[in-house]
Amino acid sequence: MLGAMVLFSTMGVFIKLSSVQLDPLEVVFFRNFLALVLMLPWIIKQGPAVFKSERKKLYTARAIFNVVGMAAGFTALTLIPLAEATALSFTAPLFATIGAALILGEIVRKRRVIAIVFGFIGMLIILRPGIESISPGALLAIANAITIAITVLIVKKLTTTERPATIVAYMALLQTPMAFIPAVFYWEWPNLITWLWLFCLAGAGTAGHLMYTKAIELAEVSQLQPLDFIRLPIIAFLGYVFFSEEPTIWIWIGGAVIFLATAYVTHREATIAKQIHNN
Repeated sequence: MLGAMVLFSTMGVFIKLSSVQLDPLEVVFFRNFLALVLMLPWIIKQGPAVFKSERKKLYTARAIFNVVGMAAGFTALTLIPLAEATALSFTAPLFATIGAALILGEIVRKRRVIAIVFGFIGMLIILRPGIESISPGALLAIANAITIAITVLIVKKLTTTERPATIVAYMALLQTPMAFIPAVFYWEWPNLITWLWLFCLAGAGTAGHLMYTKAIELAEVSQLQPLDFIRLPIIAFLGYVFFSEEPTIWIWIGGAVIFLATAYVTHREATIAKQIHNN
């Protein structure tokens, strides 16, 4: 899990370095395209049966929200410090819990509601509306968190009937052509150094997701959740080294509040799921 967090943190650096030459929308395309290239041998090994499904509309919706979220998130990384974007991304589980209550009809009791409120207080600590104007980059980072939450809910529905291999295969196959459409309007061939950053981005993302998946197999999500906060000091260090970014005290305080709230929500959801399973 620690290895996955390190790799996920480096992705922000590679996105920002790639965006020095390329528009973020083009970086989104190459992130998906190169990931597809890396996954192609695995997809071929799985065979045509891996695409057998009756829920293609859900797969399409997931791919659309993923691409939109990546576009928002990648653009945000070019506008605000890496640490700020990372801290705001911690709100995704809060939005997912709200969505689960509104869309899936899940019951959210008082303690989780209080935790969600505290999580959004943490977000306000970072944004400090009324004291500072909310930047477009911060709004895009929040939009990215919302789309992550939506895709989590879609995957939750898919896992009731679909194999994990099918979910992964459709993600790889659908997102590349979708990401290509907006990228065309900003097209510029990467130079040699940008190709290096793009390959590093795809490699870090693919390896990070493999490590994360393996970690989930070995331990419960609620046990792994605290390690997610490690991303903030790692990304803050990388932002300082590569881009001379210095996170404000408000990012640290707000990020910690958001993280504690999401950690509690994750713990409560895992506890409730275990109780339902035991009954």
